[in-house]
Amino acid sequence: MNERYAIGDVARRTGLSVSAIRFYADEGIVLPAGSNGAGHRMYDIDGIARLELVRTLRELDAGLDEIRHVLAGEKTLRDLATTHLELISRQEARLRSRRAVLRTILRQGSTGEQVTLMHKLAGMSDEDRDRLLDDFWAEVSTGLEVPETLMGWWRSARPQLPDQPTTAQLEAWIELAELVRDPAIRVAVRRQLHEICTTGAGPMMTASPMLAAFEEAAPIGQAAMDAVRDAVPPDSAGARAIADSWVGWLAALIQVPVDADFRRQCADNMVLADELDTGPDGDGPFDRYLTLVSAISEPQPGFPYLWLADAIRATV
Repeated sequence: MNERYAIGDVARRTGLSVSAIRFYADEGIVLPAGSNGAGHRMYDIDGIARLELVRTLRELDAGLDEIRHVLAGEKTLRDLATTHLELISRQEARLRSRRAVLRTILRQGSTGEQVTLMHKLAGMSDEDRDRLLDDFWAEVSTGLEVPETLMGWWRSARPQLPDQPTTAQLEAWIELAELVRDPAIRVAVRRQLHEICTTGAGPMMTASPMLAAFEEAAPIGQAAMDAVRDAVPPDSAGARAIADSWVGWLAALIQVPVDADFRRQCADNMVLADELDTGPDGDGPFDRYLTLVSAISEPQPGFPYLWLADAIRATV
């Protein structure tokens, strides 16, 4: 522990150059333990350990002032690690945004003006994104005679960009932001939503009693999704209770009695619904909106049709 080492030996032990060791001494970061008779700097084992730490921290891009504070005990290594982790996370986010913009440029052959816009879109804050979507829905809903409940559901379908989005999620966000900013798209979305409510089965499905029935079913569906998440067996008492609630809701909706045949038909319909549920499959602008929202947000589990089918069968 009392051994002293010449600067050349210290350089070999630490992997630092002699000039670097002298620099750290001149900066007051790691001082030598003393000097020999010839006036050459000598270091003890503590100095070598501190120089090894300096080298590690420099490789992690720590600044000289930060290193000085750590060695002086004014800042802990945990503090330093926290600061640099936040910095690296911000750098990663910027790199992902740039990569998304560059990939979009290569795919679309964008103009200079579009590149500037895409760069701004990729770097938007959560508040900026919300304002953009609020503006989109404010214009789309103007003059649209749609039940407020239904409009609320549509408005709530908006992307939730994770803290560390992938390049694909950022690319989807760029496309979505460009889509909702386009005046022609806004007109087309308003027209499509109007058609949804006024053509085919639209008037019946968007009537207030039907929307109220859908709202009544939402807690039952959520209970089923929670049960699947918690790995509840479909033949358990809890699962059968959820199945009974679902069957009872559906029977009341279509005004039929609940018997064994109706339960079997419900289970079969659940299986059929699972086969048909492929997400938005239309080619309208609102369908594209929903597809992009799904691509941006964290993956969410789909409705547990098959689990509910098995739970209903267990009640027969």
